[in-house]
Amino acid sequence: MISAETRPDFAALAARLVSRAKRIAEAQAEQATLARRSDPTRWRKAALLWPLFTKG
Repeated sequence: MISAETRPDFAALAARLVSRAKRIAEAQAEQATLARRSDPTRWRKAALLWPLFTKG
């Protein structure tokens, strides 16, 4: 019998959230490093400004 109910896949959700948190943390760490050096390129790197919307 076919069921219309869906069961949430919490493992997949958790994996996606962990991946997003990792990208944000990496971008924040690099941003902080560049800010300490007063490096103006931190404003030109899309991955630092929008870590969830860029490919890498």
